[in-house]
Amino acid sequence: MKIAVVCANGKAGRLIVKEAVDRGVDVTAVVRGTNQTAAQKVISKDLFDLSEEDLKGFDVVVDAFGAWTEDTLPLHSTSLKKLCDLLSGTDTRLLVVGGAGSLYVNPEHTECVSDGADFPDMFKPLAAAMAKALGELRQRNDVKWTYLSPAGDFQAEGARIGKYILAGEELTLNSKGESVISYADYAVAMIDEALNTDGSHIQKRISVVSQ
Repeated sequence: MKIAVVCANGKAGRLIVKEAVDRGVDVTAVVRGTNQTAAQKVISKDLFDLSEEDLKGFDVVVDAFGAWTEDTLPLHSTSLKKLCDLLSGTDTRLLVVGGAGSLYVNPEHTECVSDGADFPDMFKPLAAAMAKALGELRQRNDVKWTYLSPAGDFQAEGARIGKYILAGEELTLNSKGESVISYADYAVAMIDEALNTDGSHIQKRISVVSQ
C-alpha cells in the first residue's frame, strides 16, 4: 500500500502522515515548501503544479488541502478538481479531508449543520465553500473518491485515543451526546480508511466522531 498525502505540512496532513509512518505504511508527503512531516519520502511541489506522473503508482492519495481566508476559499473547489482530473479513470483512491458543516441534521437530508441558528457566522463562508466542493465531487463518477467529515468539534490539540465511531452523512453524537474528535483520532480514521480495500466507501461521504 502506497499513500501520498497532499498538503502534508498542514495540521491535519502532518498527523495523517505521522499515523501512517507509525504504522509502517509507505507514505509520501507532498509539500509546497520544506518538509515538516515524519515522512522520509517527499514530493516538493505545489498542489496546482502536480502532474499525473507525480501521482502515478500510489494506491491512495489523501487530499489534506485547507484554505481559511475569504480570497482563498474558492481554492477548495479548484484544488479538488485538480486532483480529480489527475486521478480520473485510474484505480487510485482519493480520500478527502472534509468539513462538518455539510453534515445533515435530519433524516430527509434537507438541513445541514451550517444551517443551524447556533452555527457561528465566522465559519459560514468556509462551510459554504467546502459544501460547494463536496457537491462538485459528488458529480465525479470517474474518480474513486471518499469524503471524510470530522465531528462538529474538530480539536487540533486533542489527544489520540485511537477509538472512534464511523458514521455516514448525518451528524452523529457519541455516548456523551457530543460531536467531537481530535485531529489525531481523525488521522487514525483516515489511515484506517486508506487501508480499507473492500471498496464500501467509494464515491461516498462518511464521518467520524470520538467514542
